[in-house]
Amino acid sequence: YAAGEYSHCYQILEDMILLLKATDKGEESLYMLAMCYFNLRYYDSASDYFERYYKSYPKGTYTELARFYSGKAAYMQSPDSRLDQSSTYTALNCLNEYLEYYPHSEFREEATDMIYQLQERLAKKEYESAKLYYNLGNYTGNCILGGNNYDACIITAENTLKLYPYTNLREELMMLILKSRYKLALNSVERKAEERYRATIDEYYGFKNEFPESKYKKDADKIFKFCSSKVKM
Repeated sequence: YAAGEYSHCYQILEDMILLLKATDKGEESLYMLAMCYFNLRYYDSASDYFERYYKSYPKGTYTELARFYSGKAAYMQSPDSRLDQSSTYTALNCLNEYLEYYPHSEFREEATDMIYQLQERLAKKEYESAKLYYNLGNYTGNCILGGNNYDACIITAENTLKLYPYTNLREELMMLILKSRYKLALNSVERKAEERYRATIDEYYGFKNEFPESKYKKDADKIFKFCSSKVKM
């Protein structure tokens, strides 16, 4: 292990771990086995053994490290935002739990950074979902239970902003909401149109206040001008 020969080390430890459990070497050997897997990038096994360690030795010598590396191993398994995010939620739970146990840890900054990156991954997945709803537009084939895609886009984007208020995609999400409200107004029956144009104008003011020099400023201003021409002032 000290020589970094993890592929040999983990095989020996796997054979001996049960025998060592009842000895004074049990605790250290279990942690070493988990670290072997981590260093070999077998993150799934590493996470399992780190969890096994801190549950077996809640006040052990390596408990803090085991909790940290358990979260880090789960973080390393978190996939691209387009894929299933189950492991991302697992990593978030592990890392948040770690910070609850060790709020002043030397690894606090690294753990916090990983949490932010994981949240950003989840926010991106939700943003892609909201954008898909917007792009589907007036298509109703996916609206089995009623409603429409523009409403679905707004709800998805607003929920994402509530869950991840500091996401780097905040501007994009708010612009999607503005465009969706505009599309809803354009496609409204006459009795609902003015109310929806006003809702779009309100959305515009919120967007402009937060992003006065937005890269989407030209499109946002165009929407505002059109909606303003459709309401009674």
